[in-house]
Amino acid sequence: MTEARAVGTKGMPREEREAQIVDAGTEEFGRHGYGGASMVEIARRVGVTKPLLYQYFGSKDGLYLKCLHRAGDRLTEGVASTMAAGGAPEQMPLAVLGAIFSTFDHDRYAWRLLRDTTLPSTGEIARAAADYQQRLDEFAMIGATQLMNARGLTDGRDIEAIALVWTGVVDSLISWWINQPDEDADAMVERCGRIMKNLFGW
Repeated sequence: MTEARAVGTKGMPREEREAQIVDAGTEEFGRHGYGGASMVEIARRVGVTKPLLYQYFGSKDGLYLKCLHRAGDRLTEGVASTMAAGGAPEQMPLAVLGAIFSTFDHDRYAWRLLRDTTLPSTGEIARAAADYQQRLDEFAMIGATQLMNARGLTDGRDIEAIALVWTGVVDSLISWWINQPDEDADAMVERCGRIMKNLFGW
């Protein structure tokens, strides 16, 4: 006997309706930022009422947090798994990019939630966003340290600067990719591989 699932509007299981709302919310927040996003527009995209959004998530903050945690957890888990698998330091940057592109291939605006400059400066959302950012910065430092140490560079401040450059490169590449709907994750990895080979000889 199968377990009965809670039913949302129009007979749709609640978890499926929530997933639809999170999908729509992620795109709306990604396009317009926390500050400019409209709960009315999110409800319209899903075909539900605005009160239903508040019934499910409590507030705009509640929905944003749900979208942010989904994006941040997927990303940090994917990058962590890729780095834990090991491999040549020179190949790790492309492998990490591949993990990011695969994570967001069908959810590209999710990346912007992790870089949203319109977020409140205090509160739960600010803390969650800062936590994900710290984790990503730590990954960048680990990768930069491994890569530079393999090349004989051990100066800590040089490595910090390289990690900062790397995070900027990643952000720029993904921002460009978001606007290329015909370029899937595999194609983007191939493109980045060509770029790295020509720029760095990797």
